[in-house]
Amino acid sequence: MPNCRVNPCLVHKFSSAGALEPGRACWKSPLRSGFWFRLRRLLFWLLGVYIAIPFLVKLCPAIQAKLVFLNFVRVPYFIDLKRPQDQGLNHTCNYYLQPEEDVTVGVWHTVPAALWKNAHGKDQVWFEDALGSSTSSKACVMGTACVSGWGDSIGSPSERGMTYDALHVFDWIKARSGDNPVYIWGHSLGTGVATNLVRRLCERETPPDALILESPFTNIREEARSHPFSVIYRYFPGFDWFFLDPITTSGIKFANDENVKYISCSLLILHAEDDPVVPFHLGKKLYNIAATSRSFRDYKVQFVPFHTDLGYRHKYIYRSPELPRILR
Repeated sequence: MPNCRVNPCLVHKFSSAGALEPGRACWKSPLRSGFWFRLRRLLFWLLGVYIAIPFLVKLCPAIQAKLVFLNFVRVPYFIDLKRPQDQGLNHTCNYYLQPEEDVTVGVWHTVPAALWKNAHGKDQVWFEDALGSSTSSKACVMGTACVSGWGDSIGSPSERGMTYDALHVFDWIKARSGDNPVYIWGHSLGTGVATNLVRRLCERETPPDALILESPFTNIREEARSHPFSVIYRYFPGFDWFFLDPITTSGIKFANDENVKYISCSLLILHAEDDPVVPFHLGKKLYNIAATSRSFRDYKVQFVPFHTDLGYRHKYIYRSPELPRILR
């Protein structure tokens, strides 16, 4: 007799002659059968969602654009970007630039350590004057701009719009920096904006003093294919057609590998070997393209890797004590 507990059900079997023979009482567990039913239903539901997502992305390219820019993700959320001093940045000023009529770009302008004490409580006029001061020629004056669609900037993100915003910010800084050098520094997706910008600056013969790319990729298609988010679909039939083509359809390329062929200024690439977001090999590949480009024949092209043991990953290279020496 099987080990049965509840719910008897009489099971009959047919003899070899076809006669119905009395069976034995069998007991089923409703808990066990209910569990497997729910599990099966859940698995079918997950499979349906898994198959439906590629078609949804293909039919609505705007979804893929959102996933590229991720401007709807704001971490930390409950902060007032108008008050950088609330984040301990007492030497930083927040103000807004307007590249176009319906576009406003938020800027955090922070000064080097030599000016920290003097910067406390100062207004925008003082910070603008600091861009051209002799002190800042020895220690770089830095500005962080949130292009359209990020932070408290007004507008919708697009590759063209971001590049135009960056060009406006550069011109604004250049007009106030006097003879001080101006460097362009891009990180991650920002490297795409940086190379777009510098390519245009070189084409109009007003290049920056140097371009610094931190955790760069070659182009957005190769980055999207290598991104951790793509792991579950990387071997899905038609991956490129479902996921990568919609990015191009949305006008998003961020072709760093093409841009560096038209850039004529010193280039520094920084990349951590343990970067989980932008694989190290993409940064190295971009360096190899730039190093052999004619446009850099009169300029220094340098690649600085950071060993896995340092744990800098995607966004902690700034912690390196060697960074000031590297940037000199």
